[in-house]
Amino acid sequence: MSVFTRPRDGMAPSGEDCVSVYQRLSQRMLDISGDRGVLKDVIREGVGELVTPDASVLVKYSGYLEHMDKPFDSNCFRKTPRLMKLGEDITLWGMELGLLSMRRGELARFLFTPNYAYGALGCPPLIPPNSTVLFEIELLDFLDSAESDKFCALSAEQQDQFPLQKVLKVAATEREFGNHLFRQNRFCDAKSRYKRALLLLHRRATTPEERPLVEAAKLLVLLNLCFTYLKLERPAPALCYGKQALVIDQRNPKALFRCGQACLLMTEYEKARDFLVRAQKEQPFNHDINNELKKLASHYKDYTDREREMCHRMFSSCDSDL
Repeated sequence: MSVFTRPRDGMAPSGEDCVSVYQRLSQRMLDISGDRGVLKDVIREGVGELVTPDASVLVKYSGYLEHMDKPFDSNCFRKTPRLMKLGEDITLWGMELGLLSMRRGELARFLFTPNYAYGALGCPPLIPPNSTVLFEIELLDFLDSAESDKFCALSAEQQDQFPLQKVLKVAATEREFGNHLFRQNRFCDAKSRYKRALLLLHRRATTPEERPLVEAAKLLVLLNLCFTYLKLERPAPALCYGKQALVIDQRNPKALFRCGQACLLMTEYEKARDFLVRAQKEQPFNHDINNELKKLASHYKDYTDREREMCHRMFSSCDSDL
């Protein structure tokens, strides 16, 4: 991306060229700070609500200096951008104001004057003093943790005063946070978020009519915890959470598959086979399940070969002593 062009070498600038590229851009941009310190041009409209002040955002961005084709800062090369919390992880005041004006899926271009960017000193050697900078920002998603954090700080008795939909919403937010952290390979942090969600759902007293909604929410979190512990190479708790998921849905193929993986890691081959065959029965053409069964067969063969070799050595030793 480049919206800038340099004057051709050897040519005197015309009157139009004396006006900077940023000045021309600013003429058609919206003032969102009230003092023209942060200007905005929407490239693609977003949907839904505006970003909330305490949200954590998932964004792609690139920052440019005037007349430079390449960005001085960008995270667009990352496969999975990092989740960033407003007021903590974002240091440019202009970017924070800009994000607060955006909706999910929106792509926008911003101009930040020095007071909203890098100040009078700049950021040597990349950013000269008193630089106005341009950022293109795409808001992929955002999560509002303020509501969730406040609710989780309440006692169980206080939480029970709220309707079930509130509990389900907060638990879903915690799970979404966990999913973002999981995708960033931050498995320990993801596990903590999933456990917070599960605790909320576990200690909620429900009526018979509400129970199916809570059980459905629990199932998703238990599957996440099972998978996370597998990633952490801790098969015992993974198996525990997988079995809890099967209490809710005894034919759930993901739970059966992950329990089989956990048993395989613990070299409990018979149990692994039982879980994986049950998973295959639910999804006969699932490549992951079928490949895991092949992996199990290979491991079991190696195990029996070692056992056979060990027995052979033992009997050979006994024969030599006679």
